[in-house]
Amino acid sequence: MAAEIYIISGFLGAGKTTLIRKLLNENFQKSNVALIENDFGEISVDAALMRDSDIEVMELNSGCICCSISGDFVNSVSDLLEKFHPDKIIIEPSGVGKLSDIYKMCLDRRIQELAKVKTKITVVDVNCCRKYLDNFGEFFQDQIENADVVILSRTNEYPHKTEAALKLIKGLNTKAPILSKPWDEISIDEIILSNHVRLEYKTLNRAKGRFHNHGLGHRHKQGHSAHEVFDTITIRANRTFTRDELTERIKKIERLYGEKILRMKGILHGTDGYMNLQYVPGDMSITACSTSGDMLCIIGSRLNRQELVSVFNGEL
Repeated sequence: MAAEIYIISGFLGAGKTTLIRKLLNENFQKSNVALIENDFGEISVDAALMRDSDIEVMELNSGCICCSISGDFVNSVSDLLEKFHPDKIIIEPSGVGKLSDIYKMCLDRRIQELAKVKTKITVVDVNCCRKYLDNFGEFFQDQIENADVVILSRTNEYPHKTEAALKLIKGLNTKAPILSKPWDEISIDEIILSNHVRLEYKTLNRAKGRFHNHGLGHRHKQGHSAHEVFDTITIRANRTFTRDELTERIKKIERLYGEKILRMKGILHGTDGYMNLQYVPGDMSITACSTSGDMLCIIGSRLNRQELVSVFNGEL
């Protein structure tokens, strides 16, 4: 029997890793699951966090799957299938990856012989979706238009923005069901089985005809690759932080760069143990973490690496 592939897409910080944990905890415990993480940076923070789970985790870093490592992706999935024989493969693309690209690569003959895409899921942050569409529509729009099902995140925190988010998504994708309930009220069956209304060949035709031209260099029709639009900087921490010190350094970066910073995440050594930092514009969380690490990944536009390293590792 062919393995099932689940693609969990979503723009930066939407909540993809949280959804994956929900899938693993609520529905996939008895399955042999493999996870493929593609982070747009040198190190995958999400992969490090997921290694505590009893699953096989594979990292594909330093670029988006389409523009930099497409060959590695197909080869890696093929090797994974032949070596571990998983029942299910979860693919978490970079937050700036195009869903149409990832899906198209899963149709490669070497993968199709052993695995089939079951569902393409896109997670959308209701607080940031309008801003991301306006500023990064080429990437954000592709993720929504090619989804079989869309799941809204942060509806509890921003209930007044849910209706506008629903309208925005329906304007881009009239076929995909949109789940807007709090996540603890959403069953996995709703996510997995709700895509029966979406015919796969329509998604494939859209991926072939509208968004992409796989010529030399994997250039997008609209003229941009993720590397041309987004900067990614990985900083190795040279110190142990208190929670307040870490908070102040992140706030200083925020003050300096404003909306140029789209995402920050990292695992840092704290005075009381390791800390998991998660940041999207206007929202930061620092939680205790059992995974060790000393790195911060920053994604944005027009970033100055030397300045960021100085701010994060230097004196306040």
